[in-house]
Amino acid sequence: MTLDHPAILETRTVAWPDELACTRHAQALAAQPAVWQACIELHGPLGAGKTTFVRHLLQALGVTGRIKSPTYAVMEPYQIRGHDISHFDFYRFSDPREWLDAGFRDVFASPGLKLVEWPAQAGAALPTPDLRVHIHPHELDEGRTVHLEALTHLGLELLK
Repeated sequence: MTLDHPAILETRTVAWPDELACTRHAQALAAQPAVWQACIELHGPLGAGKTTFVRHLLQALGVTGRIKSPTYAVMEPYQIRGHDISHFDFYRFSDPREWLDAGFRDVFASPGLKLVEWPAQAGAALPTPDLRVHIHPHELDEGRTVHLEALTHLGLELLK
């Protein structure tokens, strides 16, 4: 059996020595016009900083008020300046069919930014992301090593 894996067009590795570096990276990503139509997957262990990065990104995009984790709701929708944003957390999924049963195919087919934590829990049901963000926490300090993978031309724009 052969698995189809999307080609990685470009990669980058960056260091986040502290939360300020995470914030600055989120702000730089928010400044890219392509972000409004992107699908971004966030990978990393519990406590890696996936939700923290999303919060900084949403704030940089103009979301105000409390930004909560969608761990229990599975999806938190936002609308800012006429743009739809959907923040997903599939951590609690135990079967990829839950993604289909929840009706997320329609959400992913519509325009807007999609931010996806724990994408592996949805299996192959998810479309190819534009950008994958792998966050690796350091054991001895608060720093993170972050690997970025562009899988589409839009993803390449986001790496600029």
